[in-house]
Amino acid sequence: MKVFRVTGEIRKPNLATPFKKEVLAAKPEHAVEKVYAEIGSKHRVKRYYMKILKVEEVSPEEIENPILKKMVTGE
Repeated sequence: MKVFRVTGEIRKPNLATPFKKEVLAAKPEHAVEKVYAEIGSKHRVKRYYMKILKVEEVSPEEIENPILKKMVTGE
């Protein structure tokens, strides 16, 4: 499993909110699906209101999420 950083924004009719989320996935497509599911569930946002701008693989040294970092590095 790899760590991906998904960057995008939520575009509601009167508001655009940027987001950045790190997820554990096998492929970039799986990471995007996971972000859609998590943000949609937590913030009640439909997929067509979310715009994914960038998906990038993150090396273990660059991981910002402390829980993910601990899982990947095994410390």
